[in-house]
Amino acid sequence: MSAIDLLSLLSPLQHEGSEWTPREIAQQPAIWQAAAEGIAARRSDVDAFLAPLLQRENLRIVLTGAGTSAFVGEVLAPALSRVLGRDVLAIATTDIVSNPREAFPAGDQPTLLVSFARSGSSPESTAALVLADQVLDECHHLVLTCNPDGTLYRERATADRSLALLMPEGSNDRGFAMTSSFTSMLLSGWLAFAPCPADLVTRLATAGKQLAVNALPVLEERAAAGYQRVVYLGSGPLTGLARESALKMLELTAGGVVAVHDSSLGFRHGPKSILDDRTLVVVFVSSYPYTRQYDLDIVREVRRSVPERDVLTVSAGDEPNLATENDWHVTGVDDADDALLALPFILLAQLLALHTSVRLGRTPDNPFPTGEVNRVVQGVTIHPLPGEPSRPTPA
Repeated sequence: MSAIDLLSLLSPLQHEGSEWTPREIAQQPAIWQAAAEGIAARRSDVDAFLAPLLQRENLRIVLTGAGTSAFVGEVLAPALSRVLGRDVLAIATTDIVSNPREAFPAGDQPTLLVSFARSGSSPESTAALVLADQVLDECHHLVLTCNPDGTLYRERATADRSLALLMPEGSNDRGFAMTSSFTSMLLSGWLAFAPCPADLVTRLATAGKQLAVNALPVLEERAAAGYQRVVYLGSGPLTGLARESALKMLELTAGGVVAVHDSSLGFRHGPKSILDDRTLVVVFVSSYPYTRQYDLDIVREVRRSVPERDVLTVSAGDEPNLATENDWHVTGVDDADDALLALPFILLAQLLALHTSVRLGRTPDNPFPTGEVNRVVQGVTIHPLPGEPSRPTPA
């Protein structure tokens, strides 16, 4: 099943105002292959940049971005911390810009700031790098972006202490919501630090296509059911994925469906109050046997509170003993980290949001035609940071 075949299944959703979003969701497995090839082509540059930094025990690694780009970091940070054997933090650019000295409390600690950005031109994306250079004695920058004309790519492609990586053509989504851009930066960010088996990306692409095609009839049905609330749950890296999934529903429905996220264990501590007879729950089940126990516990618990049809799951790894028509199990990727399983898993959330958007009469390519929310954030004033002289930004 190719991306164009998946697109053909989504063709009923393509109309004026919904041309690009279905296409950009469907093309992602092919984009992943291109992203892997792009990192392979830059492998020597990536290794020359990262290897000396990763040899430094006191190096602090911060993954940053705004909105969906920040959630790339939230998915990757816990997994990379384990793989690299060091602390990797996810701090949104919006938090860096508003509180730079809290984001970088040790000004003398060498830091690698990894910036994810679709356009690379949003005010916070550019300001975060300037503030990091101002507050820190030594800051290195790895930029992953989808836009060759964006400020970040233009300024950091040749700057000192910087490496800029451009995502594949087509990843700079023309639709409002980040889809191809999210997954291409997620995969590229992983591959920069933790290369994986040569065939794993191909297997993830196959798993993503199969999941999308198999789940589509149920997702169409659920989108038509009139849910007013959607809850996404996951553990570890998949908690960040749950957050991105909730944002996709909010964005593409222009807030017409309330969507929230939480960790599988955290959901009991108050957030479970959101459950009612108009709530759909989606659980991303971890492939780690220990962690998966907690995900399955919350699945069983929620299914005692709401009808079984209102709880969907997606999983990989060992068969997790979920056997209803609302449970999907992707195969062939048993050796994939949960951070990489986010690639096929997110297709489910994107497709559910797309179908729900169309059912509500929204225009997915631009859910906010009057401009309340914009594809590239507008209206942000970047205030100067007082209290110390500015350090020069690398030329």
